[in-house]
Amino acid sequence: MEKYAISSDGQKIHYKESGSGNTAIILIHGWLGNAEWWADQQKYFASSYQVIQMDLAGHGKSDSSREDWTSSGYADDIKAVANAIDSSEIILVGHSMSGAYVLEASLKISKVKAVVLIDTLQNLEQSFTEEQAEQMQFTQYRSDFKNAVENILPQYLFVEKTPEDIKTRVQHEFLHNESERAINLLKPLYKTDFKEIAKQVPVPVIAINSDTYPTNLEGNRKYLKNYDYITITETGHYPMLEKPEEFNIILDGVLKKLI
Repeated sequence: MEKYAISSDGQKIHYKESGSGNTAIILIHGWLGNAEWWADQQKYFASSYQVIQMDLAGHGKSDSSREDWTSSGYADDIKAVANAIDSSEIILVGHSMSGAYVLEASLKISKVKAVVLIDTLQNLEQSFTEEQAEQMQFTQYRSDFKNAVENILPQYLFVEKTPEDIKTRVQHEFLHNESERAINLLKPLYKTDFKEIAKQVPVPVIAINSDTYPTNLEGNRKYLKNYDYITITETGHYPMLEKPEEFNIILDGVLKKLI
């Protein structure tokens, strides 16, 4: 069932609700993604959990007229959906840039019992400033966003075994956005010190990371009180799309451990 919640600044936040169970899992996509990235997970988990697929503001079917894009705004989008659903126990699942925002949202939502990070925040000790992001990424996006999406980003987002249809799908969805809009949606990631937020997270955090980049376990445990991770091999940045069957089994195990 498709529904809308109202975020703190009046933005209508689209979400889909299905399944049943004592625990709700809220699935939040990464940069330029949408709720449909979790379609395979909805089918797999709806028999055991209340499954919520949401679109952050600026993405999918949610409003995109927000003037000030901030991490707090994204966290409020998640909070709005969490407050709208009828569940006493919530697990937040955040992919890519949303990993940072689910950590922040967990501080605002008392019903959150755990957080699952998907291929994100592998090393909290390594961070980039907005100025560095401008030099390394945003300049390329402004000069030729299509070229960046088709020829530069694939080096970081995909691996040799990433299915061609997934590459095509992700790139196609990225190119629905103008370069400046895409930049504005990503900027909040570089404006906030998520290490300080991580220090405040009281609930368990488990990551499912691809083996493309190493995870700094001990470094992350300096900030997150209860952190662990599992590796899914031979996938790029989108394990839930690239290897949905294997990913679902891993996520199922993680959820059962957290509950």
